Amino acid sequence: MTSGPTVVRSAPGKLFVAGEYAVVDPGTPAVLVAVDREITVTATRSDAAGVVISSDLVPRAVHRRWLDGRLHAPGTENGETRGALAHVVSAVETVGRLLAERGLPLPGLDIAISSRLHDDGRKYGLGSSGAVTVAVIDALQSLCGLDLSLDARYRLAVISSAGIDPKGSGGDLAASTWGGWIAYQAPDRAFVLDLTRRHGIGEALRTPWPGHSVRRLPAPRGLTLEVGWTGKPASTTSLVSGLHRRTWRGTASHRAFVETSTDFVRASVTALEAGDGQGLLRQIRRARRELARLDDEVGLGIFTPELTALCGAAEAAGGAAKPSGAGGGDCGIALLDAGAPHDISQVRQRWAAAGVLPLPVRPAPEGIEQ
Repeated sequence: MTSGPTVVRSAPGKLFVAGEYAVVDPGTPAVLVAVDREITVTATRSDAAGVVISSDLVPRAVHRRWLDGRLHAPGTENGETRGALAHVVSAVETVGRLLAERGLPLPGLDIAISSRLHDDGRKYGLGSSGAVTVAVIDALQSLCGLDLSLDARYRLAVISSAGIDPKGSGGDLAASTWGGWIAYQAPDRAFVLDLTRRHGIGEALRTPWPGHSVRRLPAPRGLTLEVGWTGKPASTTSLVSGLHRRTWRGTASHRAFVETSTDFVRASVTALEAGDGQGLLRQIRRARRELARLDDEVGLGIFTPELTALCGAAEAAGGAAKPSGAGGGDCGIALLDAGAPHDISQVRQRWAAAGVLPLPVRPAPEGIEQ
């Protein structure tokens, strides 16, 4: 077996700053920030008739073969491996479909994945599924000479991810693609999947998507972003699905939640663009209160004791804090006065005493159009 050209690409993880849960509704805004921990993908052309995927999250390399545009696994592959690599496989297949539409061959590939979004296999809740999807797509589109824009790569990532979980907002994909701080509105994923099925991926890359919007935001002025990890992984998919199963969507409470979320997210965007740090803190506190109200009403378990302690410590220091993402574990965020190092140190100490690990992460730089 011989190897051909190699491409290495990385994609950062993400944190939700405001707008969780409501953002799954198409056109409803959220604010996210990419973080400086990433997943790195090394893709190499191979003359083998298939794809070999290795990752530091699975015990052994996985061999897949192309059959009718899909990657098929041998019968010996276990369920744990399939689940860990589901987003990788879907991303490869999605790029493969675009290549096929353009009359280009499906190449043999060696794909190696390394992650800084986990701790001994336990995820931090920094959007590892989204980051690996974006990194795989970026590596393969470059390796195969597709020369896609950031927007097109994001769209491929949405098509790939929505085939696995159509309830996902795609906010993680946008943050991993654009980097930095972003304002985000999710597209109508049912529309996207139907468009792709009827007219192909190429058309889905060109056609406007209802509800969708991404724009970059400035970092908050005078504030530092602090991140705490509860050490308890949570499943965003199961928490969001749990909310759907409670027949909450479409109720007056759901409409009020989306309306309130839209208001404080838009006010957060205004504060960021105006450099109004105190105004941003007020909106983050509103976001925490609204998530707590939702949790009390629906009983999802968004606020664990660790996340409650995380928020309390930050607010006692004059900052603002909340769970990031679906809650139920994973990470919380705090915005604190960047000019008060003693307060920041005290918050970290209180977190540690409550079983919350301060994570040394910072906002990632904006992505560069390649």
